[in-house]
Amino acid sequence: MNLTELRQKIDKLDQKLVELLNARAEISKAVGKYKTANNQPIYSPERERAVYERISKLNKGPLSEEAFKAVYREIMSGSLALEKKLKIAYFGNEGSFTHLAANKKFGSMVEYAPYASIFEVFTAVEHEECDYGVVPIENSVEGAVTHTFDLLADSDLKICSQTLLKISQNLFSKADNIKLITKVYTHSQVFGQCRNWLYKNLGHAQQITMGSTTEAAQYALKDKHAAVIGSQFLGELYNLKALRSNIQDIAHNTTRFLVIANQDAPATGRDRTSILFSIKDKVGALHDMLTPFSKNKINLTKIESRPSKRKAWEYLFFVDFVGHREDASVKKALTQLQGMCNYLKILGSYPA
Repeated sequence: MNLTELRQKIDKLDQKLVELLNARAEISKAVGKYKTANNQPIYSPERERAVYERISKLNKGPLSEEAFKAVYREIMSGSLALEKKLKIAYFGNEGSFTHLAANKKFGSMVEYAPYASIFEVFTAVEHEECDYGVVPIENSVEGAVTHTFDLLADSDLKICSQTLLKISQNLFSKADNIKLITKVYTHSQVFGQCRNWLYKNLGHAQQITMGSTTEAAQYALKDKHAAVIGSQFLGELYNLKALRSNIQDIAHNTTRFLVIANQDAPATGRDRTSILFSIKDKVGALHDMLTPFSKNKINLTKIESRPSKRKAWEYLFFVDFVGHREDASVKKALTQLQGMCNYLKILGSYPA
């Protein structure tokens, strides 16, 4: 079979795909009308999980699972746009890692709204200026994003989904040679992720911390002796030269992002729940707080402490564990915990 004949086969398949995708889109529009009429959220993390898992099982190759996931992310993004034009708040500007994480979660067919601070993202969703918000919560190298934890403690918003983004840090500049660099701009978390590389390669350069990598890029544009560290997309967006790539100290550098909303997600069978609590000031109090999870065979995946800001030396403990708030074992553990602590708040249950 020659090339022309092979392309004719592809053209026929494309015709069928277009017809099928539009048929799917018509059903999505009907789904949107049903959700609106019944006051249900347009974005359904549990449905998203189910679609990805089903497609993965149906896929027999040669396309990879990641390739199909990327295709269906955009199909579902287009469907969401037909159901309702969603507006997604995110921290930073276009090209920031949070913007990339939001795009990975919601695709390119929704509207994105950048905000200069994590606080503003929470406020935009709370005031219903945006439907959902995307914020960083922790990095595998630098640990917790403490401001996000503090805002979760004070806000009524829920965690409804999460996404993980592999972080590749790159050095960009208007300069042609790294030897010309005397200043490096970026976010504090990024400096932490590239600490050793900077010490070895740019130990002489002044490190200037900015509120976001996109803000840092704008400063680097104005100075031919300055550089910025950020994503590959950031360099392309600001038309900066890549002086070095993958400069993060640890190769498996990953950041976890949360999707915040006015409601969390129904159970999927593979879920995660986040809570916070404060303990009574007595010997062994924290050990006692963890006992209900052990007794009910619930696997804790994270525990983080933060000052409560209400009383000196009083702490809030943020805990992630496997399971959904509606699971019988989780309900039992939380009921037991409620009677033992000063304060308990469920931050949300969402697909793991």
